[in-house]
Amino acid sequence: MSAHPYRAWSPAAFTFPLPEGHRFPAYKYAGVRDLLAPHLPVLDTPPLSWADAARVHDPIWLRRWRRGEVTPAEERAFGLPWSAEVVERARRAAGGSLAALHDALRVGWGACLAGGTHHAFRDRAEGFCLINDAALLTRLALEEGLASRVAVIDLDVHQGNGTAALLAAEARAFTLSLHGERNYPFRKEQSSLDLGLGDGVTDSEYLTVLRRQALPALETFRPDLLLYLAGVDVLAGDRFGRFALTLDGVRERNRAVLAWAKAAGIPVVTMMAGGYNRDHALTVQAHASVVLDGLEVLG
Repeated sequence: MSAHPYRAWSPAAFTFPLPEGHRFPAYKYAGVRDLLAPHLPVLDTPPLSWADAARVHDPIWLRRWRRGEVTPAEERAFGLPWSAEVVERARRAAGGSLAALHDALRVGWGACLAGGTHHAFRDRAEGFCLINDAALLTRLALEEGLASRVAVIDLDVHQGNGTAALLAAEARAFTLSLHGERNYPFRKEQSSLDLGLGDGVTDSEYLTVLRRQALPALETFRPDLLLYLAGVDVLAGDRFGRFALTLDGVRERNRAVLAWAKAAGIPVVTMMAGGYNRDHALTVQAHASVVLDGLEVLG
């Protein structure tokens, strides 16, 4: 293993019960961990404290989730059946993102092999998202003086609606979402910059928008910390995406964002976000590529 200073955090050891045939892609977390293990240290994620979760979420609502006092409607919106294990897994995923933040501040880059749970609101879970790690990291970094201006670049195919809502009043945060305009969530929130694209977007169309609109907007905002939600549900063949990117296009996207952070001299945290391809091996490969691209660009 090379002598680079980087490591990654994975919650793959923390599983939860799922009904047979459930659409949640639980397989990918262990797959990504195992694929990356030869390239850098991969550590188990620590649990996030409930006090830290309450920086962005309603503490009474969090307590109900801990106790299992969840309504059927809340379970349906979350998309996963309640269990003590699923709540602990959410804590571990967010804890991995927080650990990655501290890595980024120490060595310039931190990687969480989960997270990007951008559909979680202050008192509402949606779309497999219970704790909004991007909003939490932003709030914590600003409140503790770890950063003065934080940008979230969300390249999941679905708009980061929870992140947009949670950070809407924070002038020191810039939320950028590049997503499918006709895809979930069907009621969008207002990010600092929303770039909604039509169905069937190809590599060249996507990368043009990224380079001509998204990255210049980051340059204008001039953050001193970047949070990158590197969703791979933009790939052709994703069950919940409607884009048509190739793996090469996704890797070019990753390298463009990471090269921008390197040129700007700012620390970056990468989080996995969504990926549900019909080709499971491609999902794993694409998620792992974010870290492999980081080693190439930042290493």
